[in-house]
Amino acid sequence: MKQETYNGWTNYATWRVNLEMFDAWNIQELLGWSDSEMANADPFAANQELQLYAEERITEDAPEDSFPLSYALAFISDVNWTEIASAMIETYKDQVTA
Repeated sequence: MKQETYNGWTNYATWRVNLEMFDAWNIQELLGWSDSEMANADPFAANQELQLYAEERITEDAPEDSFPLSYALAFISDVNWTEIASAMIETYKDQVTA
């Protein structure tokens, strides 16, 4: 089966979460990493932080075990977090070197 992409991203979930949760965020500020950590930023390590951040935002005011919460968590399970982290790291590095 061929994997469909959406607006240049892996899938719709990745595109939408990036757009609505992380667009215009500075990854260094969001993660609280030092300049040296950013110089050697690992997208896999960052993806785990981004996923945790998104899950916390989604669950912070939602009733536990609610129907909408379960749908939101199922939706973000399709997100390619490494792709978002890589894009954010690249944007950061481009801004630093500009």
